Amino acid sequence: MNELFERAKRVIPGGVNSPVRAYKSVGLEPIFIAGARGAWVTDVDGKDYVDYVLSYGPAILGHAHPALNEALMAAIPRGVSYGAPTLGEVEIAEQICAMVPSVEMVRLVNSGTEATMSALRLARAATGRDRFIKFDGNYHGHGDGFLVKAGSGALTLGHPDSPGVPKSWAELTSVADYNDLASVRALLEKRPEDYAAIIVEPIAGNIGLVKPAAGFLDGLRALCDEFGALLIFDEVMTGFRVAPGGAQERFGVRPDLTTLGKVIGGGLPVGAYGGRRDLMEMVAPAGPMYQAGTLSGNPLAVSAGLTALRLLAAPGFFEDLERRSAAVEEALTSAAAEAGCPIVLNRVGSMFCPYFSETPVTTFAEVMKTDRQRHRRFFMSLLEGGVMPAPSPFEAWFVSSAHGEAEIEHTRVAARRAFRAALED
Repeated sequence: MNELFERAKRVIPGGVNSPVRAYKSVGLEPIFIAGARGAWVTDVDGKDYVDYVLSYGPAILGHAHPALNEALMAAIPRGVSYGAPTLGEVEIAEQICAMVPSVEMVRLVNSGTEATMSALRLARAATGRDRFIKFDGNYHGHGDGFLVKAGSGALTLGHPDSPGVPKSWAELTSVADYNDLASVRALLEKRPEDYAAIIVEPIAGNIGLVKPAAGFLDGLRALCDEFGALLIFDEVMTGFRVAPGGAQERFGVRPDLTTLGKVIGGGLPVGAYGGRRDLMEMVAPAGPMYQAGTLSGNPLAVSAGLTALRLLAAPGFFEDLERRSAAVEEALTSAAAEAGCPIVLNRVGSMFCPYFSETPVTTFAEVMKTDRQRHRRFFMSLLEGGVMPAPSPFEAWFVSSAHGEAEIEHTRVAARRAFRAALED
């Protein structure tokens, strides 16, 4: 595998096509994957791992699910891209609108980054304002305006801001403290007529996992109404993950615009943004706000995504996924207790993150105080034991419907060793 990484570094910046994959924060070289099935991935050396990365969320059904394979095999002979409308685009749009409470119309795009960039452009077009508010540690893709105090890979590599972002663009981004409504109000009161939107991960999933405090999301809704800004929920990660209708269904808060991705492609590249009909009708060709994409609504992604969403909408799916996720949580917390290793495990639905901390982790500042050296030792031991979480303390873990009793017991056994290893100096 080392030879393959060296080969990759000669032709790919850093040897990887997305920074977290480089394994820098855990002091290792990346593991190259040869294949996956169900809850397992296999590396190029033939070693198997129980997978809690799950492509950072979209593999909610596990890898190579038979229904998704069948849908893709049926779609491929019909051609992989047309640059023209299809029936599948209409059907998946109808399915999204039926499942997500706030979405009356939706536009398909090619990635979560494209979705957030487009939603922010729409918010600016609708309000005639330029500034927006984001939260420290919230990651909304690599659009220029979002790479200010971002989480995920930018944070993992120690570069929360990126060179190449024009200063004038960054100046339009204001950063508030997640779970702190007073910090949001202070920004709005300073420039009460300047803010087009507040964009937020309703569950912060790019600093591990931090839950919204009681009243936080409702408070954002009220502040947007008071100051005439739009509320954007970035549900690229949480959409169809924590409830059939995402975090907005789970917490009962209705944003103006929602961005989606991950799950709606069934594992293929796709994104979407949607919301109130009056806002979405401003998008070209219905309205003046321009956004386009040759591969938007790609028939392969639409076919896999529609199949996945219909399976998720089946009665009992999320109840079953909740049971599996709770069992994984119990396996990890009990293993930590046996080892005498203090952790805080934050979980919402099938997303979670264990932190090496003796006190609650509810803010970005508290995340940054967790013990990353213990995490590194923990991670290395888990890999040796055949369990693969994300190679960063700042990424959420995910559970799929393919994680059964055998995978959970395998995780429990590996975690017992890993928590003991975490305590070693």
